Amino acid sequence: MKKALACATGLALLFGILTGCSTSQGTAQPNENSQSGAAAEAKPMVLHWSINSEPPSLDPGIAVDADSFDMIYAAFEGLTSYDLNGELTNATAESFTASPDFTKYTFKIRPDAKWSNGDPVTAHDFVYAIKRNLDPKTASEYAYQLYYIKGGEEYNTGKGSADDVGVKALDDHTVEFTLKSPTPFFRELTFFPTLFPLHQKTVESNPQWAAEAATIVGNGPFIMEEWEHKVKIAFVKNDNYWDKENVKLDRLEISMIDDNNTAFSMFENGDFDWGGYPASTLPPDVIPSLKDAGTLMVASNPGTQSVVFNTTKPPFNNKKIRQAFSYSIDRQAIIDNILQTGVPAAYGWVPSSMGLKPEGFFKEDPQKAKQLLEEGMKELGLTTFPSVTYTFDTTDMNKKLAEALQDQWKQTLGVDVKLYTAELKVYRDMRSQANFDMIRFQWGADFNDPINFLEMFRDKTGGNNHPDWENPKFKELIDQSYSEPDLEKRKQILLEAETILMEEMPLAPINFRGNPYVKNDKVKDFVIFPLGGAYFKYASVAE
Repeated sequence: MKKALACATGLALLFGILTGCSTSQGTAQPNENSQSGAAAEAKPMVLHWSINSEPPSLDPGIAVDADSFDMIYAAFEGLTSYDLNGELTNATAESFTASPDFTKYTFKIRPDAKWSNGDPVTAHDFVYAIKRNLDPKTASEYAYQLYYIKGGEEYNTGKGSADDVGVKALDDHTVEFTLKSPTPFFRELTFFPTLFPLHQKTVESNPQWAAEAATIVGNGPFIMEEWEHKVKIAFVKNDNYWDKENVKLDRLEISMIDDNNTAFSMFENGDFDWGGYPASTLPPDVIPSLKDAGTLMVASNPGTQSVVFNTTKPPFNNKKIRQAFSYSIDRQAIIDNILQTGVPAAYGWVPSSMGLKPEGFFKEDPQKAKQLLEEGMKELGLTTFPSVTYTFDTTDMNKKLAEALQDQWKQTLGVDVKLYTAELKVYRDMRSQANFDMIRFQWGADFNDPINFLEMFRDKTGGNNHPDWENPKFKELIDQSYSEPDLEKRKQILLEAETILMEEMPLAPINFRGNPYVKNDKVKDFVIFPLGGAYFKYASVAE
């Protein structure tokens, strides 16, 4: 990231240049019949990786989950990306300019940027992707990330047309964005997949283009060579990539292992080159021994884990009951006994690193929680508390967290909460369809600004507004923040918005994100993005 933009957002990036382990790599021995002294032929450089589940889609405009995004960043590239120092840098764009008021951005596309099939990447590919992702028929859950573009929200909500969207190709290698208000962090936002280019002919010729290796046409450092669904994915180096000289890996082999204990055992046995985040989740039972051995590391990327309440139906349509459940969570006990990574407790939704109110908005208060529960039940006309269920996605860590929450709510509120664990796809469907009472939800930053944690609750119909919560004053403040050029005034507007959010409590923050992993020294220059996620471009495997 250019320092001017970092100052504009008032935020600092976190980054990690990480190392890991590898197996079955080495140098081929000379054939006995070869001439003496001939150079040995090197074996292909292969990184062995794992993910927890089948990526639902490799369509940059449709994907919403971490596993899909990691695969997308291997196969596609946006106008910007991150370098080995964790700095935002030009990628498919070779240069950019921004107007003094940050309402217009112009990017020059590299003349040597190509799609994996050899076609040139042009400004028209970005224009097509933006308008296609905003098209209501596409049903992109991240379409709201494009609302900074003039006319974007209107088109996506059926109140405008594609012709009015503020993105256009000035020529084959120049794309211009006109924004609806000053947006100093817009260049950083172009790193997000919703703003990636798409190969129009591929997208329009096959509705399932992003579901099979043979039909994916990308512009990133790797090409997907194989996709054995629910089993494995393989990438190979993309020889048409503009920066192929800096891509060291010949091959990336990714196995889908839904059991984290199995994934960790395979790492220990040398089958995988990485254990834990962002490949998988370390089993909670192994964390103490890894800490004692001094091998545990934690990637600190802005993000918050929470309990989301379904505000559309009783009993969590009542604010006091939501507050009661939040105030009765012993966050530090969860961090010390379940997570065991020393991450901070969360008493606000926006990560403290983003500076709105680092001390938080509330504290645990068992007595107040009991009183609020009693008052909320009275307001709903309840004499006994109804049956409620907490839903979570299947991992050992999430199960232990669920059991701890269940016990704390019983001890403090006297409420028996049922637990329901769902396979990841089912869990995501339940969450997006509001088919739950309470559900686990973790959000990681898409770009480094508090608005990214707040604007998702602007509209009840927003793709990531899982509580289905809406508040007119909150929405008014979010809209004010979009057009406020004074950074300090904007910060105060966003602080007021988060104050409303934490008073209304549609979700109960638990902890800020910290993701544990283990590694050894065979993998070099593997990057965890400053905001989270895997980047394989620079990675190499030592012999």
